[in-house]
Amino acid sequence: MVGVGLNATDTVISVPRHPERGSKVEAASVSVLPGGQVASAVIACQQWGLKTRYVGKLGDDPAAALHRQEFSTTGVEAEIVTAPGCASHQSFILVDPTGERTVIRRHDEKLLLHAAELKRQWICNARALLVDGCDTAAATTAAKWARQADIPVIADFDDAYPGIEELMKNVDYLIVSRDFPQMVCSEGDLKNSLPLLQRHFKCRLTAATLGSDGVLAWDGQQFHHACAYRVSVVDTTGAGDIFHAGFIYALLQGWSLQRQLDFACAAAALNCTANGARGGIRTVDEIEKLMATGTHYPVHV
Repeated sequence: MVGVGLNATDTVISVPRHPERGSKVEAASVSVLPGGQVASAVIACQQWGLKTRYVGKLGDDPAAALHRQEFSTTGVEAEIVTAPGCASHQSFILVDPTGERTVIRRHDEKLLLHAAELKRQWICNARALLVDGCDTAAATTAAKWARQADIPVIADFDDAYPGIEELMKNVDYLIVSRDFPQMVCSEGDLKNSLPLLQRHFKCRLTAATLGSDGVLAWDGQQFHHACAYRVSVVDTTGAGDIFHAGFIYALLQGWSLQRQLDFACAAAALNCTANGARGGIRTVDEIEKLMATGTHYPVHV
């Protein structure tokens, strides 16, 4: 699989409580770790045995060296465009005792990946393409190339970036955050908005990830729901990234939609049992064991 999108250096700060305005809070720990939506998903797929490629843009700072080393160590083929004189993407993440994270992001405009910086051969020999919409024009170009080559396009959207509707026309599996559908179609009820998005953009599947409520998906004919698994949560950073990785892995195995969603939920849950966006990436065997023996959160969908 190939991913075009965000990488970031995450400064993960564990705090005893979410700080109030004007307060001071003593950090329990501070870790600097590689992250980013697409980059983390690509790393997970590589660890599960898929051949992977990451396409993105980095600065020329020490953080860029950290990312390059991570891709090299894990065996991911990396097609990196460098922005000279620029710091790489940064995220500062507060994690409270429940494991819930709050993200503060910093992105230099020089890090925008332009469509002209892409090469068709980076995209068109894949079996799946993942985009996150941050570099919307580049992602749209990549998605159009993938469509022309009959490569399924999977989207991970959490914000309505400018130009994202053109990108959505070229997405097969639209898997978004809970609030995203309302941003696009002004409809707060997912049982209305997911079918609306599917009909309008002609996606094969529209779905929303719901945290401890799992995921709700619409395939054009019926809804599918997969429950979230109960685990000992340390940090929810990267849960959505690993959900998308799990979905792609399961899709490429040719499994049923329900099994795809269950596998993605289990992979995401296990990632929450460790610190950082990639700290809890487990093996396929461990994920399937949780699917077979794990318990779920109550359903509120």
